[in-house]
Amino acid sequence: MIIKKTLEIGGQTLTMEMGKVAKQADGACMVRFGDTVVLSTACASNSPREGIDFLPLTVDYREKTYAAGKIPGGFFKREGRPTEKET
Repeated sequence: MIIKKTLEIGGQTLTMEMGKVAKQADGACMVRFGDTVVLSTACASNSPREGIDFLPLTVDYREKTYAAGKIPGGFFKREGRPTEKET
C-alpha cells in the first residue's frame, strides 16, 4: 500500500511517500521539498535484546556528488571517500 501526502509550504510543495521504495526495510519514507529528496529508512529486530535499556540508533548521512551534478573527473570516476560533512 502506497501512502502519499502533499502540502504547500512557502510556495514549494512538500511530498511524503511511504510504501513505494525500500520495501525490505521495516519503515521507509521518501520526502521531496523542491529539488531536494531525502530517503529515510528504519529497521528493527522482532525481539528486544536482553539487558539493554536504550535505543541503539545509527544514522548514516551520505551526500552523493553525482546527485548534485558534480561528477568527479580524472582517474577516480566514482564518489571516493566521505566528505567532512558526512557522519
